[in-house]
Amino acid sequence: MAEATAYEEQRRRQVEANKRKLEELQLHYLSAAVREAAAAAKPSPVKKRKARVPLDAADSVMEPLRRSGRLANLPDKSVHREEVPTFWRKIRRTYGSVRKDLENRVYATDEARGYAICKAEEVEQELDSSFPVFIKPMTQSHVTGGFWLGLPNHFCRKYLPKRDETITLLDEDDNESYTLYLALKRGLSAGWRGFAIQHKLVDGDCLVFQLTERTKFKVIIIRASSYYESED
Repeated sequence: MAEATAYEEQRRRQVEANKRKLEELQLHYLSAAVREAAAAAKPSPVKKRKARVPLDAADSVMEPLRRSGRLANLPDKSVHREEVPTFWRKIRRTYGSVRKDLENRVYATDEARGYAICKAEEVEQELDSSFPVFIKPMTQSHVTGGFWLGLPNHFCRKYLPKRDETITLLDEDDNESYTLYLALKRGLSAGWRGFAIQHKLVDGDCLVFQLTERTKFKVIIIRASSYYESED
C-alpha cells in the first residue's frame, strides 16, 4: 500500500512537471508566431514604376484640357499677348559687329584730346547759364565696344530723374535721338550706341550736354580732329 501511494505521488509530480514544460513550450512558440506575423504584416516597400508611353501614342491619346465655365470666357493668353515696345527690346550684337568696332578704332593724341576739351569749355561758357551744363570727353568705351556713357554723379543726383527714363538727345541740326537713362548706374545705355555711330564719334571728341528740359539734352560735338585742322 505504501508503495502504491509513493508511485501515485511520483506520477502526479511527473504529470505536473510535464504540464509546466508544455506550457513553457507553448508560450515560446506563441511568441515566435507573433513575431513572424508582425514581420509578415510589414512588407518591404516596392517602388512602382510608371509605364512609359511612346510619344506618338501619347500625342494620339492626349486630349485638350477642359476649362471651367468661369474661365472659358476669358481671353487666351497664348494668343493675346501684350506687345513690348520694340525700341527698348534688348538687341544681341554679334561678334562680327563688335570686331568691326574694334578694328575701326581711332586713338586720339593727348594734344588733340586737350584741344577738344578746351574748345568744349569755351562753348560751355557761352551757353545760357540758366540751363545745367556739363562736358564729357569721349574714350574708347564710350564710342566702341561696350558703348556705355556714364554721366557725372553730382549732375545726375541734382538734375536727372530718380528712376529709369527715356532721355532725348538733340544734336546741332535739331535731330532727336532717344536713349535709356539708368538711374542707379547713372548713365546712358540703350540708344546711345546708335547716337555715337550716327554722329561718328571717336576717341578724343568732347561733347557738351545742356539740359534744356527735364529729360532732354542739347548736345554740341567738338571734334578732336579739328586740332589738326587748326594746325594747318
